Amino acid sequence: MLQPQPRGAGSRQNTFASLTLDRAAEYREDAVWLAAREAALDSRFLWLDDAGRMPVDRAADAPRWLDAGERMRWCPDTPAHLLGVRADRAYFMLHPANTGLPAALDGDGIAWTGLRQAGASLDAFDAGLFAYASALAHWQATTRFCCTCGAPLKLAAAGHRACCTGAACGQLHFPRTDPAVIVIVEHDGACLLGRQAGWPEGRYSTLAGFVEPGETLEAAVRREVSEEAGVVVDACHYHSSQPWPFPASLMLGFTATARHREITLRDGELEDARWFTPEQIVDGVGNGSLLPSSRVSVAWHLLADWLRERAGIDLAQITR
Repeated sequence: MLQPQPRGAGSRQNTFASLTLDRAAEYREDAVWLAAREAALDSRFLWLDDAGRMPVDRAADAPRWLDAGERMRWCPDTPAHLLGVRADRAYFMLHPANTGLPAALDGDGIAWTGLRQAGASLDAFDAGLFAYASALAHWQATTRFCCTCGAPLKLAAAGHRACCTGAACGQLHFPRTDPAVIVIVEHDGACLLGRQAGWPEGRYSTLAGFVEPGETLEAAVRREVSEEAGVVVDACHYHSSQPWPFPASLMLGFTATARHREITLRDGELEDARWFTPEQIVDGVGNGSLLPSSRVSVAWHLLADWLRERAGIDLAQITR
C-alpha cells in the first residue's frame, strides 16, 4: 500500500508552489542595485505579451529569456520589474505596451504558451516564476487609477507598489491576492465531488469558493460546502496551498468530514454533486465516465492524497 504523505507538508507538490526564489524585496527601491542587476550579463528578463503568454524555446522546452544585451537592444525603455534572485542571478519581468516584438521572440523556434499549459510542462522554478510574473503583470494592468480619488497611478518599488499622483491624496496601492478555499469532503468511505455546467463531460472536482470579509478559512469551508451542496461539515483540516494566478488567487486546500450524505444543490453554481467511493472513482476513470481535475490544480492533489490514504490507490497510475 502507498504510504500517506505528511499532513500539511504537501504544498511543494502543487503546481506553481515550489518557486525557490529570493524575492529581494529590500532592493526594490535601491536604484543603484537595480541598475547594476539590469545591466549584468547573467540577468534574465521574462517577456509577457498582452495575452499573458510567455515565449518558450521549442528545442529546449524552456522559457526563452532575454539577456541584458537583448533587452537593451530591443526594448531599453520598457520598465523591468524585479521578480527576485536565484543563485546570484536576477530575474525581471517585462510587460511591454505598444512595443514591437523583439526579433529573438519571433520565429519558428518560439512557441507562445499560456500559464495552464506551462504549469503542466515546465519545471517547478520556471512555472512558479511565470505564475508570479503573471499575477504581478495582471495587477499592474488593472490597477491604473486610484480607488480613493481617481487620479492616475505611478508604479514604484520595481513594479510592486503603485503611488497615487493626486497631490491631495498620495494613496499607496499594493498587489492583491484573493484567498479561496478548496476542500475534499468525506463521509464513511466516500468523498464529495461536484461539477459545473460548463465543464467537460464527466468532469467532477472538489468544492471551492472565495473567503468572504471577516471570515475564517474553516468558516469559509463550511459555508461553501453548505451553500453549494447542502452538506454540513464538522471537522476540517488544512492540507496545502497553491498560488492560482487566474488572475490573482491563493487556493487554500482542506480536508473535511461531513455530518451526513444528503445533497441539496442550493446556489445554482453546481450542476451536480455526488459521493464517490474509491472503487467508483477507479471504475469511472477506467470507463471514461469520470474525469478528474487537471494535475495543474490542487484539486487533483486533494483527490490523489485522499485515494492514497484511504485505499492505497495511485491516481496518477489510473489516469494514465
